Amino acid sequence: MADASAAPQNPREIVDRNFELAANRLGLEKEMRLLLKVPFREVRVEVPVRMDDGSLRVFIGYRIQHSGVRGPAKGGLRYHPAVELDEMRALAEAMTWKTALVNIPFGGAKGGIACDPLTMSPAEVERVTRKFIARIHLLLGPYRDVPAPDVNTNAQVMAWIFDEYSSRHGYSPACVTGKPADLGGSLGREQATGRGVMIVLGELLKDLGRSFQGLRVAIQGFGNVGANAALLLAEQGCKIIAVSDVKGGLFHPDGLNVPELVAYVRKNRFVPGFPGADPLSNEALLELECDVLIPAALECALTEKNAPRVKARIIVEAANLPTTPAADEILHQKGVLIVPDILANAGGVTVSYFEWAQNLQQTFWEEERVNGELYKTMARAYRQVADLAQKSKIPLKTAAYQIALERTARAEQLRGI
Repeated sequence: MADASAAPQNPREIVDRNFELAANRLGLEKEMRLLLKVPFREVRVEVPVRMDDGSLRVFIGYRIQHSGVRGPAKGGLRYHPAVELDEMRALAEAMTWKTALVNIPFGGAKGGIACDPLTMSPAEVERVTRKFIARIHLLLGPYRDVPAPDVNTNAQVMAWIFDEYSSRHGYSPACVTGKPADLGGSLGREQATGRGVMIVLGELLKDLGRSFQGLRVAIQGFGNVGANAALLLAEQGCKIIAVSDVKGGLFHPDGLNVPELVAYVRKNRFVPGFPGADPLSNEALLELECDVLIPAALECALTEKNAPRVKARIIVEAANLPTTPAADEILHQKGVLIVPDILANAGGVTVSYFEWAQNLQQTFWEEERVNGELYKTMARAYRQVADLAQKSKIPLKTAAYQIALERTARAEQLRGI
């Protein structure tokens, strides 16, 4: 086992390690590895904004376009104080592998602004968004780079992006996904990532001869992904015994009332204070006795420090890059099944692809069709990953990266260096 004291603890090293494991299995040459790893374009801009109190603040924004070889760059835009260049690079690369794995015609990108929207007014968030897009709009577009929601951004933020971009380029609904349905957004997009989590877990349970009924689930992170995963899994008969957000968590051994909790959070913003449940820290949630653990918050949640105490038998990585390589090794040795992030949370980008396609074709899909196509795409990707993992006797994560790298390398070869 790797020396835990030297274990990587940041997203860049996590994605590098996963890349190397898969590239070695594929026998990729040095030049192809270089071609696949180096981002196509990186942008850092200052975002000056007049705040509500009249003061001027300058935020720093990033957009990393990792690859466009299989289609326009695609990736979320996050607003968080910890946003920095290396994190954006890692997440952009992970998006390249994610879109390749589910085999949709996109590359990978990621963007962010180093700010704390929880301390800002809606008007301030709007001004930050518009100024950022004004600075980078020439690099975006339906056939170049298509942003989407991520941490602390939502359909309203995407609407501002759509408006700001369209004010310069004409009506362009396909320039961004995750928009409100009234502006060309796709039905089913809001729940798509959480629904994808449910779908791949369901497919894994079939392989294990188990069902959702009575499954005890703990979810770290109760934003869009975690909350919708909780709702959908509870509808299937799971017991959501614990959830948490940035302010803390809740535990109930018989399962939380998820619809009531979602309504409470909509009103009060955070999970703590919800009646009828015991308080729980984010750290303790990861070590709960449960069947399924779903990290749905930020990167590096599972490390060599807490992995030995994880009691879940299945981990579904709803967050991006939540498990360090050292933790991966520890959990693998313990026999824990890990559904990798580039598969588990690909539901969002898959329905983003459906939204983009609807916008370009000037058509509209009913929600039943969106969810049906999402199920087919996610189930097919899971089956390919599971079959390769079983055949080659490798973890699901390595199998997922191997499929993604092979598809992207083939595209590079076909297009020519």
